[in-house]
Amino acid sequence: MSRNETQQHTLRDVLEFEGVGLHTGIVARVKVRPQAADSGLRFQLGAGGPIVPALAENVVETRLATTLGNGTQSVSTVEHILSALFGMGVDNALIEVDGPEIPVMDGSAAAFVEGIERIGLAPQALERRCFVAERPFFRRDRDAVFVILPAETLRIKFSVEYPAPIGAQFFDGAIDPVAYRDGIAPARTFGYLHEYQAMLDSGLARGGTLANALVFAPEGPITELRWSNEVVRHKVLDLIGDLALLGLWPRCEVISIKSGHRLHAAALTELRATWKPRQAASA
Repeated sequence: MSRNETQQHTLRDVLEFEGVGLHTGIVARVKVRPQAADSGLRFQLGAGGPIVPALAENVVETRLATTLGNGTQSVSTVEHILSALFGMGVDNALIEVDGPEIPVMDGSAAAFVEGIERIGLAPQALERRCFVAERPFFRRDRDAVFVILPAETLRIKFSVEYPAPIGAQFFDGAIDPVAYRDGIAPARTFGYLHEYQAMLDSGLARGGTLANALVFAPEGPITELRWSNEVVRHKVLDLIGDLALLGLWPRCEVISIKSGHRLHAAALTELRATWKPRQAASA
């Protein structure tokens, strides 16, 4: 690893975002502030509200999205902004949220990544704390599988299978900031047209539109695909956001089959309780 990869990083300045939440339809405002080394990624829920570290044990809900909370307050759909910060190499930041949900933007992490690149990163004096897999780890949830194998750098293999017209898709690639920015961040959240109506009837997806989601009708996608396997790329985006909940930089290979937020949260909570971090340079 180069010295740059072993160092912790924060943002050079404050980032601001505003938009509707995918599920609530409520306008939310987000400010992402630089933080000192070893602060980690944390959410502040409302002005002067409680601070909740972005750690697996603070996940309070995983239906359709990852929700973090402290028992009395929560913020939902955190995975896209965490994915952007983590994928672009931000170790320390405070995410101030005015609203119940992180804005969906265009359904991907592209807007967050563009903001991070515009502001830039500031290297910090302390070395990154790493999660180094010394032995295989395996968890299953019905037909979903989550595996971690020893590796020198982060690599993700992800396989999904959905009813037509999505079908089976596969992704395999090393994850670094350039690969994340170009091949993962623009992948949009997705769903079926018939599911969208059912979610509306259940009080969900109130902020969902064709401008912020990839929607599939029986004959195919209603909007133009960014990749032929955009669906699995978005699943990788979500997984990277959930991997941020380790609170450590992963040096491992992740193999995922049909996994989602519930399995990720359970597996990462167990990993945090059983594995110890290493400093990047000594890993």
